[in-house]
Order: sequence, then structure tokens, then C-alpha cells
Amino acid sequence: MAVSREPILKRCRYLGISPMVMGIGKQSNRNSGANNRRKVSEYGMQLKEKQKLKFIYGVGEKQFYHLFEISAKMEGKTGDNLIACLESRLDSVVFRMGLSLTRREARQLVTHRHFTVNGKPVDIPSYRVKPGDVIALSEKSCSSEKFKDVVEQIASRTVPVWLESDKKNFSAKVTRLATPDDLDYEVAAHLIVELYSK
Repeated sequence: MAVSREPILKRCRYLGISPMVMGIGKQSNRNSGANNRRKVSEYGMQLKEKQKLKFIYGVGEKQFYHLFEISAKMEGKTGDNLIACLESRLDSVVFRMGLSLTRREARQLVTHRHFTVNGKPVDIPSYRVKPGDVIALSEKSCSSEKFKDVVEQIASRTVPVWLESDKKNFSAKVTRLATPDDLDYEVAAHLIVELYSK
């Protein structure tokens, strides 16, 4: 997968999202007023919304479009389904559980087989969890000081309502799929649907 080398704070400023969404606790002090003076076309707005979601979840164009196709076949609004698909990725769930500082770190931890889904080790960050699945830290990793430190560092992070968290046992159960109302950032998913429907 292509790796983005652009500074995270600079990208957050361009896309109009808080660095906290990425798990980074500092703000950029630079003035972003220059970006707001230009009139943005309808296509420009649609493209920016797509870039925002791709950046937040760290997915490439091919993978993102594949998720869009899956979302379009599901019942309900395609935009809401796309959000649910992105949030149900294993790396995103690990980040939401508060067991990693950023989504990038969550992806690496999943790849290194630190997590299990329903008791079986899974090392695919894009693995999609379903309601009823239990995601837990593997037994070997539970004793690791690294995870205890991470949990202490981000103890204030709120776990979304669609996850039933058990912080003592480093696990969480998926109670339902995420909806746009559960997000900690704003996105106009309908613009992405319009972009791909052209």
C-alpha cells in the first residue's frame, strides 16, 4: 500500500479536520485562512470529502472504491453504509477501543498479530468485524507494558456506543454497526456518493 509522507498536521489543516481525529494531541499554529478564500467547485468539495475519509482511515483509492461498491449493494443509504464499512475495519476498531495512539499504530499492531477476533488471531487490518464479534488483545500481549502505558495515556478517550468495552481484559464487543452520528468528525458522505455516481 502507498505510504503518505505528507506531514499529518498540514494534511489535517487542508482537509479541515482536527488532529485529535488522527490521535494526535497538538494543533497547528499556522493560519489556514488562505485556503478558505478560494471558491471551491462542486467537484472540489466532493473530492475533498473523499480525500478526508481516505486520509483518516489510511486507505488507498482501490480499497476505498471497493468499500464503496460493497456499500452500494447494502440496504440503506450508501453514504451511511460506507461509514459503517470504514469504522468496522479491525484497525479502526482497535483505535476506537483505545489500545493504540493512532490508526497507523493500530494497523501495525494488527499486522503483528496482537489481536484476536472471537478468540482467533487476525493479522489483516482491513478485516471487517460484524455485530456480535469480540475483539481482544492476545494473551501474550496482555502482559506487555506497552499496552498498559498506551491505555494509561489515552484513558480519557471515550469508546463509541457501538462498542461494549471491557478495559480490564483489553477487549470489546461490537454491538452494532457505526452510524455517521457516532463519528467524532464531520463528513458529507453524500458528496462522495455523488462523486462516484457520475
